[in-house]
Amino acid sequence: MADRTDCFDGITDRFALSSAGFERRLRMVRSEQWNWPTPCSEWDVRRLVNHMTRGNLNYVALLGGATAAEFWRARDADALGADPVGAYARSVRECAAAFGGPGALRRVLDYPFGRMTGEQALAVRTTDSAIHTWDLTRAIGADDELDTGLAAWIDDHLREIYSGLAETPVSTDTTHRAFAAPGDPLPQGASRQDRLLHRMGRNPSHDR
Repeated sequence: MADRTDCFDGITDRFALSSAGFERRLRMVRSEQWNWPTPCSEWDVRRLVNHMTRGNLNYVALLGGATAAEFWRARDADALGADPVGAYARSVRECAAAFGGPGALRRVLDYPFGRMTGEQALAVRTTDSAIHTWDLTRAIGADDELDTGLAAWIDDHLREIYSGLAETPVSTDTTHRAFAAPGDPLPQGASRQDRLLHRMGRNPSHDR
């Protein structure tokens, strides 16, 4: 479990920023695009959005004492119903409220890849939201530029964000159960966003 680090200061604001970026792109999804493929090969657009929505709800459950096993069992359960956009927006509000509660950021959670504090969990969630924002934009052909400050913060602090976890994008020993392996080499002079995406198993220069 990671020790307290100042890199998590302001994490609730970063979670809000990351979630807002995803929701903005989500509201661009047209009716015919829900079954379009995404850079996450196992998911179409709807399954990606469900992953994000269910993820928020599962983090709320962890704060409430849910176990890692319960987290995994609920991971793919449908959370969207007939209103995917509304379901996602509600999940963000529930997650923000839960992590904003007294003592929530200091609570120790039974996360599937290792026990960690609430603030580290929210940092992981923020990172997941930002990277999947890019996945969604690529799937629907929207602007894929992430917030530059948020991308820089994630890139600067990946080791702290995933400290102590069994699965991490910054370790050569990662089994890639949760993170795709880096793909094709980046071109010379790649942007910081592209370098971050590459570390997270994406191919940002593909199809540009």
